[in-house]
Amino acid sequence: MSQDLFQAPDYYQLDELLTEEHILVRDAAREWVKKEVSPIIEQAAQDAKFPTSIVSGLAEIGAFGPYIPEEYGGAGLDQISYGLIMQEIERGDSGVRSTASVQSSLVMYPIWKYGNEEQRKKYLPKLASGEFLGCFGLTEPDHGSNPGGMVTNIKDMGDYYLLNGAKMWISNAPFADIAVVWAKNEDGRIKGLIVERGMEGFSTPETHNKWSLRASATGELIFDNVKIPKENILPNKDGLGAPLGCLDSARYGIAWGAIGAAMDCYDTALRYAKERIQFGKPIASFQLQQKKLAEMITEITKAQLLTWRLGVLRNEGRATAAQISMAKRNNVEMALKIAREARQVLGAMGITGEYSIMRHMMNLESVITYEGTHDIHLLITGMDITGIPAFK
Repeated sequence: MSQDLFQAPDYYQLDELLTEEHILVRDAAREWVKKEVSPIIEQAAQDAKFPTSIVSGLAEIGAFGPYIPEEYGGAGLDQISYGLIMQEIERGDSGVRSTASVQSSLVMYPIWKYGNEEQRKKYLPKLASGEFLGCFGLTEPDHGSNPGGMVTNIKDMGDYYLLNGAKMWISNAPFADIAVVWAKNEDGRIKGLIVERGMEGFSTPETHNKWSLRASATGELIFDNVKIPKENILPNKDGLGAPLGCLDSARYGIAWGAIGAAMDCYDTALRYAKERIQFGKPIASFQLQQKKLAEMITEITKAQLLTWRLGVLRNEGRATAAQISMAKRNNVEMALKIAREARQVLGAMGITGEYSIMRHMMNLESVITYEGTHDIHLLITGMDITGIPAFK
């Protein structure tokens, strides 16, 4: 078991832009990842098993709903703190960050924003503490980038709703206690509802044989005439804008998280290049290796500045969905390119589980696709600057 020697790059002294609270929150998450995630994550990925032992630790560092008010069990932190926690967790592993991101932005966020007071008090404290884990049901087998085409539906049966359909590629599904699910009513209007583990007709088969996010549990949500109590409908927002609002929060967290994966790959490559001797000197002394490392730190620094500014706008309630799309797209692409370059710096050692790079690279192949594909986010920017949608 190798020691986690990670040192975070801060080429432009971005820590000076953070508050004391931001740094305390980030450093607590960083130390927890070093102590609890790094020693076990390679084996978890090899075994394709989510390490359930870390759930309580994720709760303790505030990873579940960090911006949810304290009255509901959250930490009451700002958006930059949320981003920094996601950065540190994804530095450990994208799959672990996915679990925290789904719990926070796709389960707790809609219950907080779109639910009523009874729902908030019933579910949010248990989700914040990790007693409950949740998942988010939007993507369907035939409707990914076009979620508005969903066929999952609810019918009003008088005393309850009857839910039928299926969702696919759902993080946390195999062990989730609750699922926030989006379905169309008889009028074709999209509604959010809370489905609980144990409801008759509700099953969550696990998706196997993944080469990516292997330390994260992925599955399906199957609904076969599931009776949904009317008090489980989220009353305060409906339509496609409701789930998309959740995705804005999650994509923002991904923009920060991808920086963490990139920093880990860069730090690993830099350390290796200084230690690896060829032709009688460290490979860090050769021009092509310096080019790779210099380009890595440049791109990380650009992403850090972009995402910090986005966090400021989020705190002020001024960040747009298109701005979030730009950051998600840029930062994940950046991280994936850095992972590939870092792998080359390590040569053959880069493909082994002794180093984190290949695991990050495989994980990022999912991150670049989920919660809005790379191409869709590009077209969102295109629509924003031209006023013309190109994907419908």
